[in-house]
Amino acid sequence: MATNQEEVKLLGALGSPFVCRVNLALNLKGIEFEFVKEDLQNKSELLLKYNPVYKKVPVFVHNEKPISESLVILEYIDDTWTQNPILPTDPYERALARFWSKFIDDKIVSPSFKSAFTVDEKEREKNIAESSEALEFLENELKDKFFGGEEIGFVDIAAVFIAFWIPLIQDISGLQLFTAEKFPKLYKWSQEFLNHPIVKKSLPPREHLFALFKGRYESLFNASK
Repeated sequence: MATNQEEVKLLGALGSPFVCRVNLALNLKGIEFEFVKEDLQNKSELLLKYNPVYKKVPVFVHNEKPISESLVILEYIDDTWTQNPILPTDPYERALARFWSKFIDDKIVSPSFKSAFTVDEKEREKNIAESSEALEFLENELKDKFFGGEEIGFVDIAAVFIAFWIPLIQDISGLQLFTAEKFPKLYKWSQEFLNHPIVKKSLPPREHLFALFKGRYESLFNASK
């Protein structure tokens, strides 16, 4: 088990749901770390050094060893600091947690962003349909208070995008993708999740993010007129 907490850094941008995942996992485990804020329009030498392949955040640095990709980082954190585990111990349950987390990235995160920030009407409808179908699968998969049972786990952390970012996107775009009427279990989960004290502490300021995304949304649609 690693003990030198002074050598833990997280390179990230506040508006990224992927960075938020790592931030949340570190806070759930009580790990002290240094947050290094990155400007993705003007990437630092540190970011390019630690992630020369993708040149994006998050990058997690432990004792000068960098790791990229949020789900990979979550697994590393869970393997290194064993307190408050976020992955199940049972191999089958662990495999399922990995599956659903990857599913969220592939079938919800990307299509949801595209559904709001795409000018083409047909493309937007296609992405809305894909996101809605995927949310239905998750609605049926949720059996307990959280995906991790009574405590927040790996899939819950991966799904922070659904709880926090999708409602934000809806408020900006007027889309009704994720509602209590359509997905009652998932919506209830999102409220429990967002009201968890450690989740509250780990989320970026909503007002700042709203202004940022609204500016992008208006620029995109004003340019298309």
